[in-house]
Amino acid sequence: MITFLFLGLCVLKVASSLTQFAAIYPLDPALPIGASLTATCTVSSELGLEARTLYWTLNSKRLPSENYTVLNRTALTVSLQRLNGSRQQSGDNLVCHSADGHILAGSCVYVGMPPEKPVNLSCWSRNTKDLTCRWMPGGNGESFLRTKYTLKYKLRWYGHEKECEDYNLGEPYSCYIPRDLALFTPYEIWVEASNQLGAAGSDVTILDVLDVVTTDPPSDVQVSRVGELEDQLSVRWSTPPALKDFLFQAKYQIRYRVEDSSEWKVVDDVGNQTSCRLAGLKSGTVYFVQVRCNPVGIYGSKKAGIWSDWSNPTAASTPRSDRLGAGVCDPKAGEQNSTLRRELKQFFGWVRKHAYGCTGLSIKLYDQWRVWLQKSHKTRNQILQGDKS
Repeated sequence: MITFLFLGLCVLKVASSLTQFAAIYPLDPALPIGASLTATCTVSSELGLEARTLYWTLNSKRLPSENYTVLNRTALTVSLQRLNGSRQQSGDNLVCHSADGHILAGSCVYVGMPPEKPVNLSCWSRNTKDLTCRWMPGGNGESFLRTKYTLKYKLRWYGHEKECEDYNLGEPYSCYIPRDLALFTPYEIWVEASNQLGAAGSDVTILDVLDVVTTDPPSDVQVSRVGELEDQLSVRWSTPPALKDFLFQAKYQIRYRVEDSSEWKVVDDVGNQTSCRLAGLKSGTVYFVQVRCNPVGIYGSKKAGIWSDWSNPTAASTPRSDRLGAGVCDPKAGEQNSTLRRELKQFFGWVRKHAYGCTGLSIKLYDQWRVWLQKSHKTRNQILQGDKS
């Protein structure tokens, strides 16, 4: 008796030497969910087998005999109704067996849905010479069949259609174009999805490589104290290395949070500076700070680029305040200082409100006042402690 080993994954076909002895029709059908299938196993008379002695299995589970029909001495059919999606994308195993369990023939049955059009196609470039694109499957993403995705692109007004070839990015639904991209002209980019039941294409995205440039996060982010000022931290960083060779203007964002909080505060108006002063912080508090970059105007592009990822968090703490508590100082002096602080607060509040980004002049004046104020408190504290001793 000739046997044939049919593995769990439906990837093997019947050996050509066996096709003269047994066969299944239709072979490897593709069907929509809910469809019905009638398959026929035909054996050669040379095997000396009768159809009424044969049986069927689907994914190694024996199918009930009431689903069988003996057509003649050498042909047995099985009927499957209202099929569900395939248990594995490589297809379900439908196998015809002899009475003693030997495999006579096998077929892969593909049951699923045609793909829906891919969505959320987006692309970005790290250096104006390459392009990475990512998308998501349409619908709920489950077709029950192995679906092939192909990223295609071409120059908008001329040129031939090309296919992206590098899909080995370590994540699904993405492709990398490493070279041979034109600048100063738009591309049409789209994704096609296909399986045994059909094909669908995404909406066409039109973009210029210069308009989708992004960078690595700013490097060498440093956060430090500003002398003894207990409510400020200084943040400095370096321009992303990949952009130093480009004609560009960059804008930056900073975000920060206290150590025991997950809520970030964002500073939007940093501009293209590579340093900034954070003010109005809590004294004696650890802060985590991150910076990101958006390239603007590369080679004359009028569109903003794409924000980079945030830099790794950098931590620093503000100095602890050593001011005396209320009621300890001389009432008259306290009243005078209270009035002075209120007036200065109003003044610098106005300056900050009308200044752009991390300003220089107002910060310097503010620093001088804060240093003077802290020194006056320290001096008064020393005098009071001397009087007590």
